[in-house]
Amino acid sequence: MTSDLEPAWGAVARAGARVLRIFAPEHGLWSVAQDMEAVGDDREPALGVPVVSLYGSTSKTLEPRREHLADLDALVVDLPDIGCRYYTFASTMAHAMAACEAAEVEVIVCDRPNPLGGAALEGGPVEPACRSFVSELPVPVRHGMTLGELALLLRSKRHPTLALSVLTCEGWRRDDWWDETGLPWVAPSPNMPSLSAVAVYPGACLVEATNLSEGRGTTRPFQLIGAPWLDSEGLVKRLEAIALPGARFRATRFRPQFGKHAGSVCNGVEWHVDDRLAMRPLELGVRLLAEVRALHPREFSWRREAYEFVADVPAIDLLTGSAAAREVIEGRAAADDLFKRWRRHCDEFSASRGGVLLYPAIGRGRLAG
Repeated sequence: MTSDLEPAWGAVARAGARVLRIFAPEHGLWSVAQDMEAVGDDREPALGVPVVSLYGSTSKTLEPRREHLADLDALVVDLPDIGCRYYTFASTMAHAMAACEAAEVEVIVCDRPNPLGGAALEGGPVEPACRSFVSELPVPVRHGMTLGELALLLRSKRHPTLALSVLTCEGWRRDDWWDETGLPWVAPSPNMPSLSAVAVYPGACLVEATNLSEGRGTTRPFQLIGAPWLDSEGLVKRLEAIALPGARFRATRFRPQFGKHAGSVCNGVEWHVDDRLAMRPLELGVRLLAEVRALHPREFSWRREAYEFVADVPAIDLLTGSAAAREVIEGRAAADDLFKRWRRHCDEFSASRGGVLLYPAIGRGRLAG
C-alpha cells in the first residue's frame, strides 16, 4: 500500500507501466490465508490480470517459474517486511531474485521502513542443515535491515549478475520504529494486526515450534501464549525471577477460535512491553519456553508436524538456525553461553553489513509516498 492506502499494483499501473501479472507471497494478495495455508492462483479484478501464488502446497511453488518471467522487463518487489528472519516475505523476495537472475529479468525493490527500527540485532547464524523458508536469509533473527538492504546483501552474496534497483525511503532513520514514521499501519498478514504483535514476534514466534498456543485464533496473536495445562501464575513467578528488561508477563485466560487448542480455555500469559528499546524479545522467547518446559516437563512437547515444507528437522531448529536454542530450552546447555555467542555473531554481522546500508543511524523523520 502507498501512504494514501492505494494498492501498489494500482499505483504502478497508474504511473504508466503495463502490469502483466502479480505475484503473491504467503497469505495471498489480500492477506486472507492463515499461516502455512496453501494459496492458489487468482485474478486481480481492478486490473484484470492474473495473480500467481508464490506459496502453494509444495516448496516448488516458492519461486516464480521461467514462463512467468519470460515476457517481463522487470519484477517490482513491494512487500511489507517486519524485520524478522522468520517472516517469509523477504524469503519470497530471495527466491524471486534467484529466478530473475536466471531469467535475466531486472528486480526493482520499493523499499519500506523496518517496523522494529534498524538498530537492534538478535540471534545467531543459520547452519546449512537448518536452512529453510523461515531461515533463508544470511542474517540474524532480528536483522535491523530494510527489504531493500536485504536485497543488496543477497545480491552481494548470491546473485552477482542480477540487475537490481532499490528505490529508497525518504526521511527514515534507523532508530525510527513504524509508529514514528507517520505512516498508517496496514496488517501485512492475518496475525500481525498491530505493531505490538510485531514487537514481540521475534521471541513469541518460537512458540509455533511447540504444543503451546501462540494466540492465533484470538485478537492478540503472539501477545498471548498458553495451553489448557499451563500453570499461569507459576510461570509468571518464574519469569519475574529472571527479571529481563523491557517486558512483563501477566497471568490470564483465553480461548482460541482456531489453531492450537481451538475451543478450549487456555491458561496463559500476556506479553506486555514496558520498554521496547531495552527489550530483547528473542532472548525472552527462549527463556519463556525453557521455564514452561521446566514447569511442565511431561506436558510440554515440540511440534511434530512438518513446518514450512520441512519434516525432518525440528521447527525450533529451523527458526533459530541450529539446535543450540533447543538444547538450552531442554536444559542441556547454558542460556547465558548461547546469548553471548548470539551477541558476538550480531556484532560481527553488524560490522560486515555496512556496505549495503542505505539509511543514517540517528534522527527522526516523517515519510510520504
